Amino acid sequence: MTGRTEWPGDSPESSRAEKELSPQDPAERARAICLRLLTGTPRTRKQLADALRKREIPDEVAEEVLSRFEDVGLIDDAAFAGAWVESRHHGRGLARRALARELRTKGVEPTLIQEAVEQLDSEREEATARELVARKLRATRGLDRDRRLRRLAGMLARKGYPEGMALRVVRQALEAEGEDTDGLDEPF
Repeated sequence: MTGRTEWPGDSPESSRAEKELSPQDPAERARAICLRLLTGTPRTRKQLADALRKREIPDEVAEEVLSRFEDVGLIDDAAFAGAWVESRHHGRGLARRALARELRTKGVEPTLIQEAVEQLDSEREEATARELVARKLRATRGLDRDRRLRRLAGMLARKGYPEGMALRVVRQALEAEGEDTDGLDEPF
């Protein structure tokens, strides 16, 4: 193993091909880097810009290549954000707040983040929270009520669900199991 940090989609062959390109043509190197990175998975403009910067592509060349990739539709942060929200909500059960945080770390613009997370309405978000609690509920049987509440509400909080919704969903699930929920209206 070399001391080089590998990016997803990197392979010894791709880095060799990158090095064989003329060092005098940074635009061609930048295009090759972007195409290779986009082959494995969609990426944001910022992720690609960071990769080009790390590989010492001049900023003006990187900007030109990234703009061209946007023009032809190879980079589309709005589509990336929409697909990310759909995938991560469906697959991991993440709420709007957690999804927005993830998209910010990927460099998506705030307006695009807002549009993407608005795909999830509060009813769909709450239905997903109910499904998550229903899956975890069985594993908490045998624990005292307060511990169950903390575990279930904590799980929802880590996934970005608002405290009020988390407590309401957990309380309703516990009630449906016949658990006494008196006094569970207060935040913990």
